[in-house]
Amino acid sequence: MTDKHVDPVAHLKQMLKEFTTAMLVTRRDDGGLRSRPMAIAEARVDGVIYFSTAIDSPKIEELASDSRVNVALQSGSRFVSITGRARVVRDRALIERLWSEAWRVWFPGGKDDPTLCLIAVEPEEAEYWDQSGAKGIKSMFQMAKAYVSGAQPEDFDREQHSKFRV
Repeated sequence: MTDKHVDPVAHLKQMLKEFTTAMLVTRRDDGGLRSRPMAIAEARVDGVIYFSTAIDSPKIEELASDSRVNVALQSGSRFVSITGRARVVRDRALIERLWSEAWRVWFPGGKDDPTLCLIAVEPEEAEYWDQSGAKGIKSMFQMAKAYVSGAQPEDFDREQHSKFRV
């Protein structure tokens, strides 16, 4: 029952509009992983995700050593994992456009705070699991049926799950 007509990239972009926070995972100098929740400043149609941060935060040092990151998102029955490269953005016009008054807690100087910068994550690979709506109910039924019968569930359609290079 695989739906071959669903464009997984378009479906992912539609899903990204619904998320407001994500876990940003970076790599420390010792190779360990570090994750932290981040408010999404913007998820663009080209897939780039922006976060605000301070230029002197440890994550900026981690990105200077290794720009590879993972962004994990979850909302209800929707899950997304994006692997890509991050870069620091100091573009004041972009910062002004994306500015949220909620950021003032961390940046008392407002949008002109000299420590305020953005992290842009450019995706290279993405995977999503979308168990929302009627297709999610159907999927749960297929899994229950597979559990009872001892067989594996039927294939999910591409609107429910897809993994791809961006």
